[in-house]
Order: sequence, then structure tokens, then C-alpha cells
Amino acid sequence: MKKNLGLGALIALVLSSMVGAGIFSLPQNIAANAQVGAIALGWVITGLGMICLALVYQCLSLRRPDLDGGIFTYAKAGFGSFVGFNAAWGYWICQLLANVSYVVVVCSALSYFVDTPDQVWLGEGNTPYAIALGSLLIWAVQALVIRGIKLAAFVNIITTIAKLIPLLVLAVALMLAFHMDTFTLDLWGQGTPELGSVMDQVKSTMKVTLWVFIGIEGAIVVSARAEHRRDVGRATIIALLSALALYVMVSLFALGVMTQPEIAALKNPSTAAILEKVVGPWGAVLINAGLMISVSGAFLSWTMLACEVPFIASRTGLFPTWFAAENRRGAPHHALWASTLLIQLFLVIILFQKSTYLALVNITTSAALVPYVFSGAYGLKLALTGETYGAQEQSRWRDLLIAGVATLYGLWLVYAAGIDYLLLVTLLYAPGIAIYWLARRQHGARRLNPLELGLSATLFALAGWTLYRIGCGDLALV
Repeated sequence: MKKNLGLGALIALVLSSMVGAGIFSLPQNIAANAQVGAIALGWVITGLGMICLALVYQCLSLRRPDLDGGIFTYAKAGFGSFVGFNAAWGYWICQLLANVSYVVVVCSALSYFVDTPDQVWLGEGNTPYAIALGSLLIWAVQALVIRGIKLAAFVNIITTIAKLIPLLVLAVALMLAFHMDTFTLDLWGQGTPELGSVMDQVKSTMKVTLWVFIGIEGAIVVSARAEHRRDVGRATIIALLSALALYVMVSLFALGVMTQPEIAALKNPSTAAILEKVVGPWGAVLINAGLMISVSGAFLSWTMLACEVPFIASRTGLFPTWFAAENRRGAPHHALWASTLLIQLFLVIILFQKSTYLALVNITTSAALVPYVFSGAYGLKLALTGETYGAQEQSRWRDLLIAGVATLYGLWLVYAAGIDYLLLVTLLYAPGIAIYWLARRQHGARRLNPLELGLSATLFALAGWTLYRIGCGDLALV
């Protein structure tokens, strides 16, 4: 495997993976269900949890440099092949759905320029024209990545720089137009009882804040291609802190320009309407153009990550061997073809289900919870057992605290996600059992052990119950 990704490429990969479509809709997505105080509290919890998770990844990348792929190989090393497979499968599905959401939102942004009151061509990104345009984007990116990871990483650096320009303009404009009276008008939502309690507001905030941080593990996933192993942890921390500062400014400072009800009522990307109010019509043009560049870059990053997951999982015995093939340019082309075809399939399903960007965000976020929880838990397990620490007791106790916070944060997210979205995720996890069974056969194990059979049966039962509720109309896919 070619090791040709330097620190700059790794930072760009992580930053571009995180800073995609979410930040452009962040003010409305958060303000829809929360007021200033709860939003600030949500960011404190998210910031602390994500910093601890990033530090866990940095620690694990140095203590277990033999584990390429990170987020799912950690789950396998700590809790066995079945958990490792489900972490890999869930993370792969999460990446595919994230790419589908990017296609939907880039077409929705383009509708600002092409739709008219008399003719809706692209709408919210789920019209036939949008699906056709999105399909062209999917296969264009596939053609780029299949030419090699290094070329794709170079293009990703360019798009990352380009996407940050409108976001920095937005942040500066919000700071200059900020009014404290508007910001503190209804700090805890007492004047808007429909938002619910502060705890309800914080929980709703958590799902959105997790979404904009998905991708934090990007450098870990491609760690086998890094020129220097130490750059993996550095890139993760640098990208996280940069993204966190940008997210907080955009989501909180906007509430000093417009009130919570006004922002909650905006069409996405809400940052376009907010910047338009501050600087005039050119602000909306800048944001929508920046969104298309940003999402295209994020789509490229996530395509690189999506094909890397089954590729590494195959090499570690979790996926069938077919996924382990590389072409002469070092691109995992079998995994890439499988990823692109599934993205295309999900995109067609969007057309018939009329799913929106926010619905995809909620399902994608829920699908990502399993690998995140087990990553933190593996860091906690290493610190508790003392494995790899030797006489480094001081480092061990520090890492124990950090991993403990990261694990608690992951469990909190499972609670905040809500039972309905977790049930929908079982529909995505259940088909993976057949892939796991095939991989086990190829690697010498003829049957699942009793524990794996029991967990598989539970997963299928939950998926069956979910389908029953969907059929009864109690649970919606959108």
C-alpha cells in the first residue's frame, strides 16, 4: 500500500470530511428545536466529548500502530470479530448515506440558481432532475478516485481551501453584525414553550452537532497511507479544533443577528439567507456557490473513506476477500465500485421515498454511533488493563480519564438519538450479517458461534419489528 499522504493532505481530508453540507444548514437545524442557552450547553458537551474522542484516536494510533483502519479495527481488537464487523459495516453505511445526503443538498443549493416560481427543476434535491444530476456527480467522483488516492487527495486540498473562504466571510460578517439584545432575548426558551425543556433542547442539539463532526476519524481510516504515523493524530486534533471554532461562531453568532423563530423558519441552506440579510443579495450567491464547492469536496473525501473501509476490513478478515483488490494506481477499485453502486441505489430510493436532507442526517448520525462508542470503549479498555503502557502510569491514568469521557459521550449520543432512528438503523445493519457469514467462511470459520448467532437473531428481530411498525404507519422512513 502506497504511503503518500502528508500532514497537509491528512488535515484537508479530516477537515473536508467534517466541514461539508452540515455547516451551511447548521443555524436552522439547531435553532429549529433549541434556544441560545441550550445550544451553548450542547456545544460545551459536544466540544468536550469530541476533543476526548480525538485524543483517544491520537492515543490509539500511536499505541496500536499495527491497526490500520482505526475506527473498526479498534472494535475488533477490543471486543471480537462480530463487533468489529458491525462497526465496519455501520461506518461504511454511514459514509454511503452521508454521500447521498451531500448529493441531495448540492442539488438543493443549485436550485437557487435554476428554479423559478413557475418551474421547479431541482427543488429540495429529490426530484427526477436532481437525481439525474446527482448521478453524474457520483460517477464523476468515482472516475477521479479510481485514478489514485494521491490525485484525489490533492484535489481535496484545493476544494478544502475554496470552501473555507465563504465560511470565513460569513463568520466575520456575523461578528460585525452581532447584537447582544437579540442574542439574549429568550436565552432558555421560556418564551417558546413548544421547544420543550432545556434537556429536550440539548438532546435535539446533540444529534445535529454530532452530524457536523462525523469525519473526525478520517485520518485514522487512511492511516495506512500516511507518510508518518505521528501525523495521523496531529491532523485529527488540528482539524477538530479548527472545525469546532467555525461551528460555534456560525451557529451562535447567527442568533445575535436574527431571532430563534426567524432562523428556525428559514429554508436551507440557512446561512445563505442570514448572510443575505447582513450584506445583501451577493451573500446568498456566495454561500450557495460555497456550499456546492464544499459538498463536492466533502463528497470526494467521503468517497475516499468509503472505499477504504471495506478495503481495510477485507485485509483484516472482516469483509470478503473480493474487497481487497487494488488497481495499478493503488486505488481499491472493487471497494470503490461497490460503494458507488450502493450510493446510486440509495439515491434512487430517495426519489421514491421523497426523503429530505435532514432525514438522511438523522439516520446517518444514528448509524455512526456504534463505531464511535466502541472506539472510546477500546481506549478505555487499554487504559484499564494497562496493555501497551508498561511503566507509564501517569499516561495511563490520563488516558483512562479521556477515554472514559469519550465513552460516556458516545453512550449519551445513543440516548439522545432516540429509539425510532435506532430502530431504522437495524434495517441497515441486518443485511450485513450475510456479508459477515461469507467473510467468515472465506477465512476458515464455517459457522457463527453461539454469541454471534444470538446477537444476529436479536438484530433480525428488531429489524422485523421495525418493518412491522413502518407497515402500520407508526414509523416513517423520511
